[in-house]
Amino acid sequence: MRRTTSLLCTLVLTSTCAACASAPVGASQTAEVKLHGHRIKVEIAADDASRAHGLMERTSMPAGHGMLFVFPDSQIRTFWMKNTLIPLDMLFFDADRKLVTLHADVPPCKADPCATYPSTARARYVLELNAGTAATLGVREGDIATFIDVPSTAQ
Repeated sequence: MRRTTSLLCTLVLTSTCAACASAPVGASQTAEVKLHGHRIKVEIAADDASRAHGLMERTSMPAGHGMLFVFPDSQIRTFWMKNTLIPLDMLFFDADRKLVTLHADVPPCKADPCATYPSTARARYVLELNAGTAATLGVREGDIATFIDVPSTAQ
């Protein structure tokens, strides 16, 4: 998963950016996503502020962890990596939690212009993981994610 610049990203791209600081705004809930037989601990970004800030400015993320962005609706989502310091895998899921788009090994972007990474279909959830995690787990488009302890208000 973003301050003033990310607000622009959200408005312009009708989505969010892919970055966060050590204490993401509004991302205090912790849950798990089960994907391809593996459990991943996730922070939940379910409000505008936490989705906008995402994983920006973090210098690392523990293995087996990620951030789950939850949106109130399904639409084409576009993320970017502005001020994201760690490479990520971006997994876009539809409302049924089916993986519709996977962007693997997305590099950090510290200065404009930053590339954008859109979903190829309508998405309601985006899971950001350390780069290479999706390949290590054998994740493929079409896989179904299971949410564990994700608050119903965030689903």
